[in-house]
Amino acid sequence: MASVLEVKGLGKRFKHGAIIENLSFHVNKGEIMAILGPNGAGKSTTIRSILGILYPDEGEIFYQGESMKKIPPERIGYLPEERGLYKNVKVIDILLYFADLKDYPIQKAKQRAKFYLKRFGLEDKEKVKMDELSKGMGQKIQFIASIIHEPEILILDEPFSGLDPVSQELFQKEIKELAEQGTAILLSSHQMNLIETLGDRLLFIHKGKEVVTGSIHDVKAQFSNYKCTIRGENTRSLLETIPMVDRIEQKTRRRFYSLKRR
Repeated sequence: MASVLEVKGLGKRFKHGAIIENLSFHVNKGEIMAILGPNGAGKSTTIRSILGILYPDEGEIFYQGESMKKIPPERIGYLPEERGLYKNVKVIDILLYFADLKDYPIQKAKQRAKFYLKRFGLEDKEKVKMDELSKGMGQKIQFIASIIHEPEILILDEPFSGLDPVSQELFQKEIKELAEQGTAILLSSHQMNLIETLGDRLLFIHKGKEVVTGSIHDVKAQFSNYKCTIRGENTRSLLETIPMVDRIEQKTRRRFYSLKRR
């Protein structure tokens, strides 16, 4: 399958040192590729390099097989980690403004705006100003703004941050549907529990370097272990004598121990 987005040997350095080093991955049409890692791992720097906000010091970025410094903005949608839209602008106006920035036809933009506002339960907020919305509503509007122009590539930087469980489930459903429609999705997150049910493949990075990559199934099969629970009064020293125990955690009267893989 041809890659819509491909990154080869990406590297970026600042005065205090390298942020990302020799990073390579690709995202196919209709695929959800997740980048995971702790804060400071280089996820956002990687995304900003793809978007052309930062220029990498090393490596190449390919769109539809062609190397380029910046992917055409009308082909890409972006939900940044730092949320923020113009506060004194009405919801419908901000959505149409973002569509216009991507040279998307105004009538189609109006139709898609109304469709997604209804989809997210915000059909009565069309004429409301952004600063009158709750934080969760604002995130939904920003998500709609990132997809209103039907991008081929959608980049989501920590899309679930600050969302309640119901909204997280709604976002997951929309992301899956977009992938089914053929959108290539690059998703940055540190929430492995959400990625397990959402992603097709993952790339885990630490200090700007690849640690592990592969399909969700293959990574889980290779690195997961078994976890058991014992309730009651059990001394830690006794549990540590059990063969194949990797680590032990304690919560009130329960102890959890993980077993090493053979």
